[in-house]
Amino acid sequence: MNSKGIQAEDIQALIAANLQCEHVAVEGDGDHSFAVIASSTFEGQNRVQRQRAINAIVNDKIASGELHALSMKTLTPAEWAQQQA
Repeated sequence: MNSKGIQAEDIQALIAANLQCEHVAVEGDGDHSFAVIASSTFEGQNRVQRQRAINAIVNDKIASGELHALSMKTLTPAEWAQQQA
């Protein structure tokens, strides 16, 4: 762990351990991090529902101050594939 808080790799591992992901990538320093997450769990959910699911996973890290802010892009596997095309 660095002086600014949780590392991007640790956030990525936390999300992957708690959500079935086809893709998860996190960048940042724990102070301000950005995640791209593709999960079939997001099928039929709107953006707010998807973000709430991720926030529930990282909430303890935010509450403890290890993670200041996590911006995210949440996609279904089809949306992810479309962006990669």
